Amino acid sequence: MTEFIHLPGIGNSGNAHWQTRWEEADTSIRRFSPASWDEPDLSDWTTALERAVRSAKTAPILVAHSLACLLVAHWQRLSEAPARGAFLVAVPDPTSAAFPAQAAGFAAVPQERFRFPSLIVASTDDPYGSLPYARERAAQWGSGLEVVGAFGHINGQSGLENWPEGLGLLKAFAAASII
Repeated sequence: MTEFIHLPGIGNSGNAHWQTRWEEADTSIRRFSPASWDEPDLSDWTTALERAVRSAKTAPILVAHSLACLLVAHWQRLSEAPARGAFLVAVPDPTSAAFPAQAAGFAAVPQERFRFPSLIVASTDDPYGSLPYARERAAQWGSGLEVVGAFGHINGQSGLENWPEGLGLLKAFAAASII
């Protein structure tokens, strides 16, 4: 059985967000728990992710949104805990004007190749991260890249509801990410 750990971005994922809806449909999906969703601290978030991965019975797939994509890049460099892969949705650009000031601790993004398979899912009109930025990160991290169209930040405001296309991408990624 594949274990999935959801990693929402700053502010957590509300009721309209696809991560929350996927968790409601599949109660085996766990969400990591940092001390603060609104004042993210890289050390705290890294510790919370490490704790979530270490408590998994098998190497999990990390399903990250927004700021949590940068978290995965930092964590995978520091940790030796096993992960089966990372599904990275809406990678934000720390140099963009829209990047939240309270997330500055995440801004020095590691550029090295991930030690596990990864897939970046990007929108053509994400206000937090441009498509060229997503392409650059995919090349640096050794990630696949799936461009899903114009869905903004691929969040609760994107009108995706249960986002069945995204769930299909995740299932295909999980099936291909056997380590």
